[in-house]
Amino acid sequence: MLQENDFKLITEKMGREPNIVEQGCFLNLWSEHCSYRSSGPLLKTFTTTGEKVIIGPGDDAAIVDFEDGWVLAIGMESHNHPSYVDPHNGAATGVGGIVRDIISMGARPIALMDPLYFGPLNTPKNLYLFEHIIEGIASYGNCIGVPVVRGEAFFDETYSGNPLVNVACIGLARKENIVTAKAQKAGNKMILMGSTTGRDGLGGASFASRDLSESSEAEDRPSIQIGDPFTEKLLIEATLEVVGAGYVRSCRDLGAAGLAGASSEMASKGDMGMQIIADNVILREKGMVPYEILIAESQERMLFEVEPQNVEAVLAIAKKYDLNASMIGELTERPYYTVDFKGETVVDIPIKLLAEGAPTCEMPASSPAEKISWEKPEMPVDLKQALLNVLSSHNVASKEWIYRQYDHEVQIRTTVKPGDDASVLRIEGNKGIILSCGCNPRHTMLDPYHGGKGTVYENAMNIAVKGGKGLALVDCLNFGNPQRPDIYWYFKHAILGLGDGARELQIPVVGGNVSLYNESDEFDTAILPTPSIGVVGTTNNVAGTPLSSFSNVGDTIILVGETRDELGGSEYYSLLGKKMDGNAPKVPENATSIVDSVISAVNTGKVTSSHDVSLGGLGIAFCEMCTCMGADVDLSKACEGLRADDVLFSESYIRAILTTPEPKVIEEALQGVPYAIVGSVGGDKLNIRLAETSVEISLPEIEVARNSLMKQMME
Repeated sequence: MLQENDFKLITEKMGREPNIVEQGCFLNLWSEHCSYRSSGPLLKTFTTTGEKVIIGPGDDAAIVDFEDGWVLAIGMESHNHPSYVDPHNGAATGVGGIVRDIISMGARPIALMDPLYFGPLNTPKNLYLFEHIIEGIASYGNCIGVPVVRGEAFFDETYSGNPLVNVACIGLARKENIVTAKAQKAGNKMILMGSTTGRDGLGGASFASRDLSESSEAEDRPSIQIGDPFTEKLLIEATLEVVGAGYVRSCRDLGAAGLAGASSEMASKGDMGMQIIADNVILREKGMVPYEILIAESQERMLFEVEPQNVEAVLAIAKKYDLNASMIGELTERPYYTVDFKGETVVDIPIKLLAEGAPTCEMPASSPAEKISWEKPEMPVDLKQALLNVLSSHNVASKEWIYRQYDHEVQIRTTVKPGDDASVLRIEGNKGIILSCGCNPRHTMLDPYHGGKGTVYENAMNIAVKGGKGLALVDCLNFGNPQRPDIYWYFKHAILGLGDGARELQIPVVGGNVSLYNESDEFDTAILPTPSIGVVGTTNNVAGTPLSSFSNVGDTIILVGETRDELGGSEYYSLLGKKMDGNAPKVPENATSIVDSVISAVNTGKVTSSHDVSLGGLGIAFCEMCTCMGADVDLSKACEGLRADDVLFSESYIRAILTTPEPKVIEEALQGVPYAIVGSVGGDKLNIRLAETSVEISLPEIEVARNSLMKQMME
């Protein structure tokens, strides 16, 4: 149950010992997952405001202004531990939860992104987790009609006992329809709508705040929620209808900590109390006790604050959609969280103590031991084979097997689909949004500050090559046990780097999630530091967005940015068994100028194709652009002073490849930043000339290597 120090503090504040039901409420609401006990002080270093930010962190989702009366709701969550114990339902309910965060703000969900992190697929267990997590995401998203338009899949041994399932969702609403989780008026009634309440998901918040063990699959299965996407679809429509009709004064979905969490947090935000009548909660199972009713995390449930005269109208809309709904309590002026059951008061807690009273503090932090000296590996004898090896690695290879299971075209907004640097969705006319997500955990492991900072810049460049500028950012910060000083050191410095990168690019951090205790007793591992993010950008030219593949014979190829000897954390070094060797990439001082110049170049309308250079390096980027036609590339002078493998495989930040039939126009847009003309588009092969050698690869060879993941999964 409660930690000894917490129990003593609560007893002191309440003037009595909490009973067993009250302890359950505190256990979940004071968990790391809900209260950000060790992360809260660090998260305050983010810049969360901006010209376009209407609602920042603290609600179910952030709200940022788009234009013409439209606003975007943006949120990001994790469902890591549940996805290990029950991969299908864990991943599915991760989708369901973030979607409800969006609709609770009065917005219609229009897009999902899923950065995913797995152990290598060379073991049956990892393969099982991989297949069923993808299956869970696909089945839920497809059923509710929300497209999964962007994601990533990264593989490393450290995720074997603890896969990461991060999901971001973007919603669209009229500004006047936005509601928040802040309760408005004492005397207003609380209506619980959606699925019945069962025993599934008991203690999910506290479960998410501890390490996984070998016995987790059996012992922790009751903590896993069971999703029903068909009910969620009805709940989406019903929620938007009651909000649109003006019946809802405040709203919150039931996620972590269940009814206790949603109801107490709503009242506390409004500086009011809450009285819950647990008898009125519609139950799925007989014999449920108050502890279970309050803490269960049964899915597809929403809690509405409704004025007394509108209760019947809301219940009628619930009946229309064949959803359960009941009036389960009301807001009070007395600032206490009170729960009555069978005529007895079973909970009576000062509401601020419960919802906002968890003590927070920075944990001790110490840098890990200095790296042992390393030697640069010898040049590969066969550069072509080395390139094909990197191209066929599961981290670099095409993720088509994953995203072809997702309905990414439902709602008919998606104009640039999965498999590109970023996805583009039309909002109105030729105006739209550009979406990117993910991070490089190996970079963060070698240098957490620049890894965190580079995460922001990498996603910003993904958006820039589509002609967009970052509007807002949400994060999902996945780390190990924060009580370990070395883990907390990585956590702290990654946050500082991420925050500095966001400030430099003027992209506010408007929300997100922290997922700690991602460690496995079964494998004796902690995950790589994984500061996964989702970034939303905007564009005024959806129709003119360049794709990432060569598309026009004779185009001039321009390389933007500088390539340096920065192979530490690269996919190339990882395949050589030197995963933690080498110099990690650092964000250059002129990074912001390069991003802005790429945006300007693309928005001239003279760029026919564009591609960010990141995972795998420059050689991989050129291969990825050769889907329909080849190119003749000369890097002998553009990357002087570097070895051939450095040129091909360095993962230096802030680089892009642009192609154009009018190079003078693009050169003008790139004045003041490093760039070089390096070749032309055409032919049926990729030929890369280097200072002392060359590499020639045919298009069929590229296709075979890129389809390695597809081939394995289809066998």
